Amino acid sequence: MSNTINSITETNLGNIWHRGKVRDTYEINNNQLLMISTDRISSFDVVLNDPIPGKGIILTEMSKFWFSKLSDVVNNHFDRNPTTNDLKGISEDELSRGIIANKATRIDIECVVRGYLAGSGLKEYQSNQTVCGIKLPSGLVESSKLNEPIFTPSTKAEVGHDENITFEQMCDLVGADLSEKLKEISLNLYN
Repeated sequence: MSNTINSITETNLGNIWHRGKVRDTYEINNNQLLMISTDRISSFDVVLNDPIPGKGIILTEMSKFWFSKLSDVVNNHFDRNPTTNDLKGISEDELSRGIIANKATRIDIECVVRGYLAGSGLKEYQSNQTVCGIKLPSGLVESSKLNEPIFTPSTKAEVGHDENITFEQMCDLVGADLSEKLKEISLNLYN
């Protein structure tokens, strides 16, 4: 008897609603979506050729845990008590990688909070001593702890790389009120 986990890099359940870098999303009904985490690997906004078997299952379980754990901090799209009968024909393997999500309006901003200087923030800092327009002290090195967490939004690119933007640019894209609310929620989640 084998405990081998099949690798899923793409799902084909009919009319796909959206295919992202890692997740395939299908419309279940007028109010809900099925979001399936595949085993595709996305690193620095590039989808790599070799999947990791079972990655989608683990990613889904982590998402379920955090959406449930943080639901008192911020309302989210995760349906903790799905009652839909619209999942006929979907394999057990696909269901183990999926969550039922209530439809919501997507905001094409990635809300990033940094407590440490790393990744794209480090690259920007090395170039001009700022991250998303926020001036930082000199002398910081990779993984330096910041004096306080900072909100560093980026665009949410469909293809290619997400780009860091200033808070002011975010306000121009989605409005000042929504930007303030997203910043506050993000910092609360981080803290």
